[in-house]
Parts: sequence; C-alpha cells; structure tokens
Amino acid sequence: EEKGMIDTTFQLRRLERDFPDPARSVIPEDPVVALLDALIEDFADEWLTKSMFHYRWAFEAAADKAARILPYGHVARSDEATMREHAERIGGRQISRLAVVGSSLETAPLIEQSYRRLLRLLGARLEQSQYVMGERPGTADFALYGQLSQLALFEQTAMAVAYEESPRVIAWCYWMDDLSGAPGGASWLSREAAASGLRPILEEVGRTYAPFLIANAAALQAGRPRVECQIDGAKWVQDAFPYQGKCLVWLREQYAGLDAEARSAADAILAGTGCEALFA
Repeated sequence: EEKGMIDTTFQLRRLERDFPDPARSVIPEDPVVALLDALIEDFADEWLTKSMFHYRWAFEAAADKAARILPYGHVARSDEATMREHAERIGGRQISRLAVVGSSLETAPLIEQSYRRLLRLLGARLEQSQYVMGERPGTADFALYGQLSQLALFEQTAMAVAYEESPRVIAWCYWMDDLSGAPGGASWLSREAAASGLRPILEEVGRTYAPFLIANAAALQAGRPRVECQIDGAKWVQDAFPYQGKCLVWLREQYAGLDAEARSAADAILAGTGCEALFA
C-alpha cells in the first residue's frame, strides 16, 4: 500500500509494522517504558517544534537565512531571481504563522527558557547513556533529534544557545544523523532506570507541554478558537490546534491500554512530574 505520510510518529510505527525486527526496533518492549517514550516523543514533536519555529522565524537574521536556503530543497534548478521570489513568499508566509504555534513577544521568554532547560536536561541525560531511552534510540530520541537538527545545527541564534548550554547535545545530534553503524539489540532503560533517569525531562514535559495540551483540549471541546492558559507562571495564548487535541487522545489511549499492574507502575513514575494530569 502506497500512502503519503508526513507525521514521523506514524511513519515510525508503519516501519515497525512492515519491518519487524526486535534487535532494531525503536519502541521499547516494556509497555510502561514505551508510554514514557511516546510521551517524550510527543513533547518533542509538538512542543519543541514551537522553539524550532520561533528561533527560525522570530529573529530577522535567522528568518532571512531560512527563507533563502529552504527553497533550494524544492526548486533547486530555478534561476536566482525566481529563488528570491520563493524566499520572499516562504519567509512572509511562515513569519505570518508565528502566532499559530504560539510564538509572540509575550510568549518568547517562556519558549526560550524552555529550550535552554531542555538542552541542559538532555545534556545531563546523555551523560548516563548513549540515548535518551538507554543504549539504543527510541522514538523519543528521533523526535528530539528531528527538532534539534534544526535548532542546534541550523538556526544560528538557537545554535549559539545550544553551544552555550550543552555542546554534548550538539555532538549527539551529529551522532544521531547517521546510525547506520549502530549495533542492534542494545538494552533499553528498565522501569527503575527510567523512573530516575527520565524524571527531569518528564518534569519539563509536565511544566510546559502538559498544561498546554489540557488547555488546548478544553478549548477544542468548548469550540473556542483560542487557547489561553498559564504555563510556568506565564500567560500562553495561541490558536486552538485540532491535531494536538488528537495527540492527547492518542496518549490517553496508550495509557488506557496498559494492564492494571503496568498502569500502577506508570502512575508511580509520573507522579509529581505534572504529566500525571494528562491521564487524570
């Protein structure tokens, strides 16, 4: 079956289904650890992308760089006058969409502080194992890399922040860029190791992304076009986002699919992180 897919979450799961190989799987076998993996993956896909979009289009020099380079990936053989037209069109469109992801003068400090914290937390995590999910990459690793490949390796302002906060994360992005030689069958985090090793990152998810997901779902349910809520003590305002409403549904479905013992274990790990509110 040929089907266009743009969401890496579903691409990864499609590949897992079509090419089953326990030694190369990117989804942890333990359902509790798999839930944590999915939660951090979703955070990277849907919250860290706000940092990526913000650092790409809210800064004039970065926006100019992105607008001038990105068109070459689609129409590389066009003449330079045509490329300048593409750059102006892409830059104008994307800058006008900053409010869609929540980037504004009001929310900029929150976005930038969250990015800095994540760099420090991820750097500390990578002191403990090669990847976030242990000695082999999980879906969370690929989702984090996807955003950081732009933030830490392309967006000039965000690159400088990454160098300041965690050179280790920059090096990890280069490592993640080519895993063709990575050995298969390495170990995942155990539940016990995940409970301690992932907790700081889960607390960042609970501090920022969880309150947004809940407020976004409430706005969608009430038919409100805007999300207005408090995140980390600051006001957050953006358009309600239907897709991110689905993300919360999918996370809750995965949680609901745990048996009683696994659910109890997940609850114990998530307790106090702020993420438990997602499954209340």
